[in-house]
Amino acid sequence: MLATRNNNWMPALFNEFLNWDNWSNNLSEGTHAMPKMNVSESDKDYKVEMCVPGLKKEDLNISIDANNNLVIEMVKNTESSNEEANKETRKYLRREFSTMQFKQMFSLPENIKKEQISAKVEHGILTIDLPKITEEEKKALAQTIEIK
Repeated sequence: MLATRNNNWMPALFNEFLNWDNWSNNLSEGTHAMPKMNVSESDKDYKVEMCVPGLKKEDLNISIDANNNLVIEMVKNTESSNEEANKETRKYLRREFSTMQFKQMFSLPENIKKEQISAKVEHGILTIDLPKITEEEKKALAQTIEIK
């Protein structure tokens, strides 16, 4: 069930100008923000690029779970330190705290060198490099089992 807020306590001008009812659905607490991404493949690797403007490496968590999934997570509180400093001098007509978060999972193919996966954030782009196992490395991993 979708519930909307009644904003009658605010002047109608603000409701019409800012269109709070439409914003509340998009900026509510626990907003799920799914970033745009590119996934590419070459002979040597896969590359995942995610658009994460304003995020730092501390805001992101990348892991491989027990089911061989690459898991990319972000949780960010949108309240800034400037707002904290202005709390005593600022009178809010409406203020909502929000947390933006996303969690994306990719099933990894078997030909990935998990120990060599790398990631970096640069200019608002998270880049994850997933190197492939080469044919020579596959042959080296093959083994014959002796029958006793």
